[in-house]
Amino acid sequence: MPSNQAIAVNPSLLAWAREESGYATDRIAKRLQVKEERVEAWEKGERQPTLRQVEELARFFHRPLSVFFMPRPPQLPPLAAEYRRLPDVEPGHESPELRLALRQMLTRRENALNLMGELGEPVPEFSLRAHLRESPAEVGQRLRLAMGVTVAAQLDWANEWEAWRAWRSAVEQMGVLVFQFTKVSLSEVRGLALLRTPMPVAAVNGKEMPEAKAFTLCHEVVHLMLAAGNEEAPAARERRRGSEWLEVERFAEVAASHALVPEDALRGVIGQLGLQWAEWGIENVRRVAKRFRLTPLATATRLRESGFMTWAQYNQWREQWQAYVETLPPRRGGFATPMEKAVSRAGRPFAQLVLEALSANRITSVDASRYLDLKFEHFDKLRVHLARGPGETSLDE
Repeated sequence: MPSNQAIAVNPSLLAWAREESGYATDRIAKRLQVKEERVEAWEKGERQPTLRQVEELARFFHRPLSVFFMPRPPQLPPLAAEYRRLPDVEPGHESPELRLALRQMLTRRENALNLMGELGEPVPEFSLRAHLRESPAEVGQRLRLAMGVTVAAQLDWANEWEAWRAWRSAVEQMGVLVFQFTKVSLSEVRGLALLRTPMPVAAVNGKEMPEAKAFTLCHEVVHLMLAAGNEEAPAARERRRGSEWLEVERFAEVAASHALVPEDALRGVIGQLGLQWAEWGIENVRRVAKRFRLTPLATATRLRESGFMTWAQYNQWREQWQAYVETLPPRRGGFATPMEKAVSRAGRPFAQLVLEALSANRITSVDASRYLDLKFEHFDKLRVHLARGPGETSLDE
């Protein structure tokens, strides 16, 4: 069939695919370089798109071409039934970029479980629980203990990338899939948690600075702990009001800060740096942050929690820090290989699982390429990359 010939598709599927992807008709019209009225006519069944246009829609929506020929739209649960409540995201009104990222991560998790079943591997259990009646500091200490990262190792990390690799690996060992997602604005979401079990997901926005990723990751793991303790529900079922929800966010923030910086370690570093009686300006906070490989903002939060700053001092410091950050030039990303990008997105455990299934002839090369979003020609280099040990690129995607 010529690509410019009109093709009979199910108009209700055109509308469904667009709405499920979070796009308005004007965005589709711009993408296909047609008038918005034309898109509306397609969805009403008054006109038909060409084969080339349908193929472009399939690519844009990240859907198989066959979906537009189904007799009726599939019945899918809302995405907000999967992820924890997010501070600046209204359930059902996620951006197209976030909706795509959520779909991809949900699919990756399902693929991981299916591959483990095919290989006969046991599915690890995420066993940590937390309750809001507990002290967030105690929850943070419990998380730190479960991650198994010693203070000595933390203070010995050479840079923020080594720190991020270590924290990510520690969380993955607890039965959590750690994913990174790209193309989603930091202003919309920095991190999220998918509350399905077994093998829940903690995901971090790839646009985060490397020294910020550890805090975001631990923050999401605390939410997983609260969900496991029946203290949280997915966004679609969460009924807390704004102020009540802010208390939950605050709990996760404090617990994450204690997981990353134990009290004794904090006071020890402050003593080593001679800052016991210091004024906590930007430079002194940065000195402490550098030792723990965290952002100054996360470090200031931790200092506030241990009484080194009052709330008034912290708020004043935060205003100064924000003003300082606005004077800095934009941070540039570097070059990452396709293999590094694949591992960065999906994590080492998932990448290794795909390679094992491929070697055992449980999946085809086409399946493996699709699971990792990586051309098969790169798989030999991927094996070499994974054999080097738990590392990943030191560059942003």
